[in-house]
Amino acid sequence: MNEKKYLTWANKVGYGSGDIAGNVVYALLSAFVMIFLTDTVGLNAGIVGTLIAVSKVFDGVSDIFFGAMIDKTHSRMGKARPWMFYGYFGCALCLVAIFCIPADLSDFAKYAWFFVAYTVLNAGFYTANNIAYSALTALITKNNHERVQMGSIRFMFAFGTSMLIQTITVGCVAYFGGGAAAWRTVAIIYAIVGVISNSISVFSVRELSEEELEAGEHTGSSEHEDREQAGEALADRERAGGTLPEKLPEEKYSLIDAFKILAHNKYYLMICGSYILMQIYSATLNMGIYFMTYVLKNANLLGVFSWAINIPMILGLLFTPALVARWKGMYKLNICGYTLGTVGRLGVVIAGYMGSVPLMLACTAIAAIGMSPLQGDMNALIATCSEYTYLTTGKRVDGTMYSCTSFGTKIGGGIGTALAGWLLAWSGYVGGAAEQSASCMNMLHIMYLWLPMIFNLLITLILIRLNVEKANEELRAKAK
Repeated sequence: MNEKKYLTWANKVGYGSGDIAGNVVYALLSAFVMIFLTDTVGLNAGIVGTLIAVSKVFDGVSDIFFGAMIDKTHSRMGKARPWMFYGYFGCALCLVAIFCIPADLSDFAKYAWFFVAYTVLNAGFYTANNIAYSALTALITKNNHERVQMGSIRFMFAFGTSMLIQTITVGCVAYFGGGAAAWRTVAIIYAIVGVISNSISVFSVRELSEEELEAGEHTGSSEHEDREQAGEALADRERAGGTLPEKLPEEKYSLIDAFKILAHNKYYLMICGSYILMQIYSATLNMGIYFMTYVLKNANLLGVFSWAINIPMILGLLFTPALVARWKGMYKLNICGYTLGTVGRLGVVIAGYMGSVPLMLACTAIAAIGMSPLQGDMNALIATCSEYTYLTTGKRVDGTMYSCTSFGTKIGGGIGTALAGWLLAWSGYVGGAAEQSASCMNMLHIMYLWLPMIFNLLITLILIRLNVEKANEELRAKAK
């Protein structure tokens, strides 16, 4: 029997536009905050990398905390939408603050300013917004095909935004006169765009009632049976008490309980590990501004390579829902895709040492096509993982489950950016210098060519064991 449809295309596109807001923050910071701090503010790359790494200690706690808070929220807007809406205003303010470091401060005060603004942004506001946004996938539809479509649309907006920011930011900074004031102006413009797109996304969808979300979960029954079961349950309550409760009783579990639930879900741990590696991969590629500037001698090539990554990725996302349906699931598609992605990145390594930019671009595009299915079905994969938790524990922790997206984005992106800072400092990088040392040039090759290929290989190995769809089918079969 066909799954019930919950969303219109307007809902799906409206939801997906929320990733414009998320990537206004993520793309700007991951691609440009390091070079802004080293070449404009004059800070040391190694110290900045260390501050970013320390900041992630706070992030690790806040992800689970906000996930649990979303699960316990009951409001007229639902569980997740209030956190998504109000959290982004703080994101916008902190983003601007990072690019507003006063020039007359001491170096210590500049480091402190950056650390506080960066930590409050990532551990607080971005966490609340991003976990809520991801959790909506499981809260506004129970149709797995719609979840895959939402993921594909979402990441089309994400990669399109990332591509645009990496393409125009260098030119925009130059247009506004260069220097710290120009970076501040660009950050303000991006923050305004983010607030608008986030608001559109929030009010484009509505969350399902808790009764509808829980109907039929234990047996994998059809939508017709779900409605019959829900109707019978409501009738029983009416006969028993005469009136119906406005909401289900809130399930009581502590932050420690939520952490234990996640820790005992091996598929959650695999997804979390994959997501972290995906974000480290992206962070190392975003440090390509250094590779383009000092190896290829053209900073504007960052935008060209961004197109080679994001256009094939977007095209792949367009076909991901159909491919998932054709392959009857996500498991084999994701493995084959990331195998192609790994081979493509190996081609980039070879082309990079050959000095062939066209071949590097071609192999970059091949890798991006292979990686696109996992990007498109990741939210659906997490929703499937959340169902595994419900089938094995009887507890619904969608918000907590989706903490892996924010946790992976921040921890992975933070580790990648921090790693870049440490490697640059270790190699002897001198900010703003016309030429860099041979050791630094070798390190830039390792950072931009070798590390992304290695991370793709590790993700492929994890995906081989991540067959949560089969596990859920077996659990439902046993429950019948």
